[in-house]
Amino acid sequence: MERMQIAPIKPTIPFEVLEQIDIRVGTIELVEDVEASDKLVKLTVDFGDHKRSILVGMKQERENPKEVEGTKALFVVNLMPKTMMGEVSEGMLFDIGYADGLTPVLAVPEKPVPNGSRLG
Repeated sequence: MERMQIAPIKPTIPFEVLEQIDIRVGTIELVEDVEASDKLVKLTVDFGDHKRSILVGMKQERENPKEVEGTKALFVVNLMPKTMMGEVSEGMLFDIGYADGLTPVLAVPEKPVPNGSRLG
């Protein structure tokens, strides 16, 4: 396991701020290359009642980004859409480790839950 310097805990926030973030389970159905970028791939994610495109900087983190196809993971779904490299991202994938300089891993549910299940 990689060793790291443990970062200090961020300042406290009111619980109401956390409740504003909509985190849901989705299945990564498709991983596509964003040719104009050396970092980004486009995920097509199924949230049960709809699908979204979410851009993720995982090209340099994984030898084969397509290995996450079929995986359920956690996503923030109420961020404003953001255009990067001519593609629109409609959310954010939760991964663990990037901010600490580690090779990121996906935040995944421990047991099967339906797409669209909410955190909390």
